[in-house]
Amino acid sequence: MIIYPTIINVMQRIARHSSVVILLAATVTSSLVFAASAPAPSMTIEDKHVFSSRLIRDYMQRRHYVKQELNDELSTRILDRYLELLDPDRIYFFQQDISKFNEIRYDFDNYINDARLEPGFAIFHVYRTRVNKQVDLALEYIKRDFDFNIDEWYETDRDDVLWPSTQAEVNELWRKRVKNDILSLKISGQSLEEARDTLTKRYEQIRTRTSQLNANDVFQLFMNAYLLTVEPHTTYLSPRASANFKIRMSLSLEGIGAVLQSRNEYTRVTSIVPGGPADLSKQLKAGDRIVGVGEGVKSKIDDVIGWRLDDVVERIRGPKDTTVKLRILPRKAGNSGETKDIVITRDKIKLEEQAAKKSILEFTHEGRHYKLGVIDIPTFYADLDGRAQGDPQYRSTTKDTRQLIQDLKNENVDALLIDLRGNPGGALTEAISLTGLFIDDGPIVQVRDLSGKVRINRDPDPSVSYTGPLAVMIDRNSASASEIFAGAIQDYQRGVIIGEPTFGKGTVQHVVNLSRHSRSGLDLGQLKLTVAQFFRINGDSTQHRGVVPDVLFPISHGSAQEGERAYENALPWTKVDPAKFNTTYQFIERDIVNNLIRNFDERSPESEKMQYIYEAAKFATDNRNIERVSLNENQRRTNRDQRRLMGYEIENRLRSALDLELLNPDTEENDDDTLEQEDLATADDERFPPDILLEEAGFILADLIRLTQDVQLVGKSNRTD
Repeated sequence: MIIYPTIINVMQRIARHSSVVILLAATVTSSLVFAASAPAPSMTIEDKHVFSSRLIRDYMQRRHYVKQELNDELSTRILDRYLELLDPDRIYFFQQDISKFNEIRYDFDNYINDARLEPGFAIFHVYRTRVNKQVDLALEYIKRDFDFNIDEWYETDRDDVLWPSTQAEVNELWRKRVKNDILSLKISGQSLEEARDTLTKRYEQIRTRTSQLNANDVFQLFMNAYLLTVEPHTTYLSPRASANFKIRMSLSLEGIGAVLQSRNEYTRVTSIVPGGPADLSKQLKAGDRIVGVGEGVKSKIDDVIGWRLDDVVERIRGPKDTTVKLRILPRKAGNSGETKDIVITRDKIKLEEQAAKKSILEFTHEGRHYKLGVIDIPTFYADLDGRAQGDPQYRSTTKDTRQLIQDLKNENVDALLIDLRGNPGGALTEAISLTGLFIDDGPIVQVRDLSGKVRINRDPDPSVSYTGPLAVMIDRNSASASEIFAGAIQDYQRGVIIGEPTFGKGTVQHVVNLSRHSRSGLDLGQLKLTVAQFFRINGDSTQHRGVVPDVLFPISHGSAQEGERAYENALPWTKVDPAKFNTTYQFIERDIVNNLIRNFDERSPESEKMQYIYEAAKFATDNRNIERVSLNENQRRTNRDQRRLMGYEIENRLRSALDLELLNPDTEENDDDTLEQEDLATADDERFPPDILLEEAGFILADLIRLTQDVQLVGKSNRTD
């Protein structure tokens, strides 16, 4: 994937990745001071930054779950992380800059201890100077005429290359970069002049927004250089970042109903809020990239590639009943794909639209008709204020699911399936109480704090809502509270777990308002601090490995690079002593699981639907792993057309199996209907009526019913006193 890394990118990814800044001391050599020169007036270090840095250091030393010593080893890692994230494609800094930065490689521990921030601001000034110069260079290349008939290649993956050493190397790097940008826009349908105009604005925006970063932003970067090098879920948010973090979290409550994040220089839609304007419009999908925003149907659209996420969010949000115009690069289009414009009317998003919901899946399997109840739980929510005030209408995952279970029992379903795919977690108390709906008593999860003390959280309610056959669906985006629930159901042998290994986030964070330490009432921002770790009742951590399904859907190509496993400094998997618990619902014993796996393995090769899932997932992975692209226009178009045709072939095989009309590549528009890039194997694609993975999970649950009939547990309480 082509990216345009700037400091903006780093700021946007603070919640997920490490962000960095470097510090100088009075002992630094004069050559480094000369290279950095003096920070601009807008970069003045304030007393609140020094005070906040001391607070953060103290919290890290006293309260963080990881006891990381401030030493030379940590210092050198901070520098490496800083350079990696500040200039990930190694296109701004020179090798000479890096050599000078290395002169203070082992001094960061001292800087943090002493709250000395000047070097970080000086290094940032070097970065900003380089950005300005490289943008000037790019703007000059945009004006030139390129020969798109010669064979050249642009390397999109520069993670392991050295920074350029000479101006000639920089010139060649940016010549190819700009040529690639123009070619991408040209192939997507823009004229040469339109492409030049788009890129001129885009690069000017990179310069402008880099220059707009202030002292709070740079301080935030430095603090995260330290924090996120220790552990990936501990972050500092400046006052503005704290406010914008709340905006991102509340975007699902007002506006268009889409959750956004920054990925490279793009604003990417990570999920669509059910029932919100974006969902109801059917125009925006998870994975789409927003590249332009305008106000109103007839408005001019501003290119937002390279913008800070909070600025994009601010443009998209607005009063109810007003319209926003978005230019999107569809999720299945490569960077050279065609964009399209959509208009969405803003509205208030009702929280209940995100609540647990039920459906019934009916099918015939092995000559028998089955009626399965499905409960989709998108998140673990709880209206704590409503509960505390005694509001009988308060909403919570457990309360809503209990009622849905009763409704499904009244409809005489044969079994129950809990769908946690894409569920990122939420309230821990809800994960615990939800598990309690399926067992009568016992521990649910163990939590170890920084002192090493392990606390056991138990089922708070002895009543059982459902005792019949049960399955839980998970995927690589099921995290945190989802992993606690799925792990407990698996440990109790209460149900069969189906899908992909989960995200693997097994740590607990506490948000600290640093402003409470300010006597003068200054807003000092927030510190999200990792303070504990989850463990299953069998003693295993959910950290890193996640929950491994009993029946695995092998569709995550390259899953080792996804989820918690993608963080090189993530806490490792470990374990504690198991809690004492009784498996009173033992119809998911090992021999039954083995039979379920064997049946699935025999059935999958014969299922055209499952083969589509596998092929589409591999196709998407292959496209994501492209490390270089041709700068020859004919070759580039040929490569794109080949991928497009291959996507149609995969899709049409499924359409044929479903007796649907086949797509004709010659007549179809080249938009998001093509299987081009990522998220190809998602089960929520509206073009295909069945949820293929859910349907297969139904077959597995049907096998479970058949295999456990002799155990005679269906419909019984199984309670032991």
